[in-house]
Amino acid sequence: MSSNEYQKKLDTILQETQRNPAEHKPSLLLHACCGPCSSYTIEYLSKFFDIYVYYYNPNIYPPQEYERRLSELERFLGEFPPALECGVKLQKTEYIPQEFYEAIRIKEEPSLASESEKGERCRRCYEFRLKKAYAYAAENGFDWFCTTLSISPFKDADKINTIGAALEQQNPSGPKWLWSDFKKKGGFKRSLELSEQFSLYRQQYCGCVYSAKNRHGKE
Repeated sequence: MSSNEYQKKLDTILQETQRNPAEHKPSLLLHACCGPCSSYTIEYLSKFFDIYVYYYNPNIYPPQEYERRLSELERFLGEFPPALECGVKLQKTEYIPQEFYEAIRIKEEPSLASESEKGERCRRCYEFRLKKAYAYAAENGFDWFCTTLSISPFKDADKINTIGAALEQQNPSGPKWLWSDFKKKGGFKRSLELSEQFSLYRQQYCGCVYSAKNRHGKE
């Protein structure tokens, strides 16, 4: 499926949420990796959903980087008008890096360490974080779940949406997957503008130790 088709699906969903404006907004659990990726996504979706940001990213290395991204996200949510006006909330999770290494099975397949981004290592990383987000959404009665990851040009929207749709199919009465490719409609460019406006720290690598090493190795 193309990015344009993901956008069409999203447009249809957003139109549906507006058919009964007198009712409460549907709830959305939005997995987020950082402040910059959350910026445009929240600006775009907050008028349609009651958003609960879910920060689950044990892939981020080192611990100082994890805390910095979380701190910037917290600061941003406390300053960003759409987040304040719509009461966007944040759910933090425990930082356990071993969960990431076990999920991508790096010991069994060490060659994944040198793989370029958007490959199988990244797919496994998307999958285990989305599984965690889906589980939280299901346990807490959310209507929808999604992630900010697709706003990055370094992330594979096809793989992200395939994983999300598969999770939805596990339980037809559970949270629905919000199809999306947030790079569309100038989303990534807008995230750069908002990052500058709010002086957000923009990381120079995806997050994991392998993406950091691979990037530095190419410089």
